[in-house]
Amino acid sequence: MDVMLIGIAGGTGSGKTTLTEHLKQHFGEDVTVIHHDSYYKRQDIPFEQRCKTNYDHPDAFDTPMLIEHLRALKAGQSVEVPVYSYVEHQRTDQVEVVYPSKVVIVEGILIFQDPMLRQMLDIKIFVETDADVRILRRALRDVRDRGRTLESVINQYLSTVKPMHEQFVEPTRKYADIIVLEGGHNLVALDMIMQRIASHIAAIE
Repeated sequence: MDVMLIGIAGGTGSGKTTLTEHLKQHFGEDVTVIHHDSYYKRQDIPFEQRCKTNYDHPDAFDTPMLIEHLRALKAGQSVEVPVYSYVEHQRTDQVEVVYPSKVVIVEGILIFQDPMLRQMLDIKIFVETDADVRILRRALRDVRDRGRTLESVINQYLSTVKPMHEQFVEPTRKYADIIVLEGGHNLVALDMIMQRIASHIAAIE
């Protein structure tokens, strides 16, 4: 199968997931989505220490495993993607079986940071949104969906998220083929990306 790999990167709360969900909903089974967050490393340390881990640093991820899985999908093989618990800050013992499809979207803040992973991607999309909007979105998401307190979200943002964004995420913007302002809310960019995906799917059918 001629699998197209699309990378969607950008800062936390930028709209990566919204853009990804729009594409998945539109193309259905022709698109498979893999999140870099699923590849956070397992941490054999107490919960209190896991809460203090820097989850926005490249070393927090098992990127070699992600690369291995993408190669398998390109070769037409299914993979077992780890299931990560944001509440426990830990990779669980569960896995999700992911099957190859015509288009695989890889989504995450740091997917353009690793040169080997970057070179595998056929299309690289960087989602850019104002920093004030991103922190508000992150705060709402983490409190509502991940059992966090507002104080812990703000402390984490100031101590690790913001400096890591400036050091590792923002510099990868230069590798993007497409820069999308406001993520999935940018309907013009969304339409252009959909046309490119549709062309690929039509060419291999």
